[in-house]
Amino acid sequence: MGDRMINIFANEDIYSREVRKLLRRKLEQSGFSVPKQFTPEAELVVSIGGDGALLRTLHEYDFPPIPFLGINTGHLGFFQEIHPDELDEFIFLYKQGRYDIQNLKTVKADVLESGKGYMYKGLNEITIKADNPSTIHLNISIGNSFIERFSGDGILVCTPAGSTAYNYSLGGSIVDPRLSILQITPIAPMNTTAYRSFTSSVVLPEELSVTVHPELRKGSGFLVIADGMEHRHGCIDKMVLGFSETEVNLLRFEHYDFWTKVKSKFL
Repeated sequence: MGDRMINIFANEDIYSREVRKLLRRKLEQSGFSVPKQFTPEAELVVSIGGDGALLRTLHEYDFPPIPFLGINTGHLGFFQEIHPDELDEFIFLYKQGRYDIQNLKTVKADVLESGKGYMYKGLNEITIKADNPSTIHLNISIGNSFIERFSGDGILVCTPAGSTAYNYSLGGSIVDPRLSILQITPIAPMNTTAYRSFTSSVVLPEELSVTVHPELRKGSGFLVIADGMEHRHGCIDKMVLGFSETEVNLLRFEHYDFWTKVKSKFL
């Protein structure tokens, strides 16, 4: 067993588990060791599956600073860098140091409920909705300026990395991850004589945060969803969203180009 450790995680499906077994064997033949459990001393985390698998691993181990590499056995695989038939090429390039690290910003939400504080982080986005299928009313401020009383299904605040995820299906803009901007995208906004809400996404510079004061409705609580992970709150006094200090480091090889990936996934 070598001293250089690499963590490998795989989806539960049979194909992902087979790829994990094969990669483990190849890595051990190349002088690496693969621990059975997550080890913070490892130099790399390999996630086998789709984007969801990588996001779950990130959340489960609290956004470790170790670089991540995605192997795509899923559908979209936006964060994934290689396919299962490229394992030998990956090990060869990795051992030679022929790769870059892409640093991706994360978004955080500080939630205050009845005097207690909660903090959630997301690589893609953080969403606030009602915990049942009802309209939500949110008083939204940007910086120190009150902007609107939003009415609709909720809002999503996403990073550039998350702009191609749920944000995109809501009609939000695709943002190059080299830009440091947050995007607030409405979810089914109401725009009538009674309710006036923004109907398109709003883009903010990194130093501005978004403050949300939700209006409590009888019989309804709130869902704060970070990268698809749901957190329920009976009431929320205040929620502040902005960039977090945490960055996610993704391994990228020489052929990686964001816009080539966008084209291959969406067009």
